[in-house]
Amino acid sequence: MADEELIPINVWLAGRSYRIRIVPQEEEAVRKAIKQADNKITELRNTYAGRDDQDFIAMCLLSYAADGAISTFNHPLLQKELTEMAKKIDEALD
Repeated sequence: MADEELIPINVWLAGRSYRIRIVPQEEEAVRKAIKQADNKITELRNTYAGRDDQDFIAMCLLSYAADGAISTFNHPLLQKELTEMAKKIDEALD
């Protein structure tokens, strides 16, 4: 992707401003994701007082990574394949 296809935007996350470059068509989705992450960090701050921002950012990242891993594991196609594999294993054991 060429640099001229990217636009610079300023965003706020955990009380700090960041200048990032994105594809113009993704601006709305990126801003929405940043707002969700910032809200999650604020929620963590209110729940776990006495930590620094790096802790909250790390906890937010871990939360999103775990959600992604869980939703991937619970994907219907994966569940179907796992069920079929389990049936084949049961048949082989019988």
